[in-house]
Amino acid sequence: MNLRQMPAHPRFLTRVLLIDAIASGATAVLLIAGADLLAPLLQLPLGLLRGAGVVLVPFVALVYGLSRQATPPRSAIAVVVAVNFAWVVASVWVAFGGAWQPSMAGVGFVLAQAAAVLVFADLGWLGLRATRNVPA
Repeated sequence: MNLRQMPAHPRFLTRVLLIDAIASGATAVLLIAGADLLAPLLQLPLGLLRGAGVVLVPFVALVYGLSRQATPPRSAIAVVVAVNFAWVVASVWVAFGGAWQPSMAGVGFVLAQAAAVLVFADLGWLGLRATRNVPA
């Protein structure tokens, strides 16, 4: 199997979802548990960091649940992809256009996690496109 065929693999989307859930879960734990340490370093509000972590918890549950299904609904995967793209847009706004002025470490942190989320969104989109004509 070559790289072009990978997104059409029957387990591609569930694997992407599982890795997304693991990475999002780790980010949620970091933001919730480490907000007190991160806020001064990143020069971002404690509430923003902790709130972002809390918001991730139900997302992680949804994505993990979908990853455990043999054939998750395409509409649910599309929602996950859309939420991931929205997270990237919001992250760029926090880094460059929001009400805050994060430190260089803050900009780097926000953009690094946004880049990871963008990869998940792109992989999900590729998987959806590759399987759009495959019967459920």
